[in-house]
Amino acid sequence: MRLNILFLLLIPSLLFAQIEDKVILVIHGGAGSISADRFSDEKELEIRKTMEAALLAGFDVIKSNGSSQDAVVAAIQVMEEDTNFNSGRGAVFTHEETNELDASIMEGKNLNAGGVAGVQRIKSPIQAAQMVMNESGHVLLSGDGAELFAKEHGLDMVDPDYFFTTANYEYLLRLKSIEKNGGQIDLLPDYKFGTVGAVALDLEGNLAAGTSTGGMTNKRWGRIGDSPIIGAGTYANNNTCAVSCTGWGEYFIKKAAAFHVSALIEYAGLDVQSSTDQVIKDIYEMGASGGIIALNTDGQMAWSFSTKGMFRAFITENGHVQIEFYSIQ
Repeated sequence: MRLNILFLLLIPSLLFAQIEDKVILVIHGGAGSISADRFSDEKELEIRKTMEAALLAGFDVIKSNGSSQDAVVAAIQVMEEDTNFNSGRGAVFTHEETNELDASIMEGKNLNAGGVAGVQRIKSPIQAAQMVMNESGHVLLSGDGAELFAKEHGLDMVDPDYFFTTANYEYLLRLKSIEKNGGQIDLLPDYKFGTVGAVALDLEGNLAAGTSTGGMTNKRWGRIGDSPIIGAGTYANNNTCAVSCTGWGEYFIKKAAAFHVSALIEYAGLDVQSSTDQVIKDIYEMGASGGIIALNTDGQMAWSFSTKGMFRAFITENGHVQIEFYSIQ
């Protein structure tokens, strides 16, 4: 099994060897049991359209000489509006049958960062994370305090029912039933996955990274994963790369996964693809799976994952778009 996983990790390197343009934006929509037999043609087209729209939203910001942080927010907000992804409107349910959302963002030029965790009324968690970074003097706000801050700064607030989706609610009830009857919910596909993220490079050569999630289905006790934690789910440094992660958050926290990608570039001299592959390999050997996207200031990008697939895409400075779902295309 492990040899198969490592083989799949090498597939993206072969794809990237064919890219001639500088990549300026990479996005992901989660990693997990993403295989062709799970999606109708209509559903696949629906998801592809959203991912293309996300790329174009970020691309337009960059081409208008906007900042990489604004491009990241623009791209992620498109995915936060689509219930096919576990972020924003598509956030999964906690054990208490609520939705608690997390997000973070980081700039590579100055290491500024911001995040929100466990919020239930902020329409766009990634926008709130950006506001925390730029206006609060803090890095991470949570719960009621984060919501008060967002409201005071004029962000869109919604009733918690805004995040209700029938499919996610029914999946929670299924997990709770299995759990009640002594079954193993960790054997079910994707109850940990579905986070969205973006990494961007602007015309001034600055990087940014962002991540937004609804967390893990059936999570309890205010559980917070890696997505709002700088260095775990999100990291950006102009000297190395910008990184966004998706997967089993507890293990990405333990590994300091996003920072670890950067550290392998800075201290071990690895390239962006090799460092991303190495961190995914390390997490897999710890007993968990997921995916990572990364981008450096030369416009060299990487994605690696140890699952059946990962919703992922990039756009180059000349507007070339590539969208991938599965392990081997």
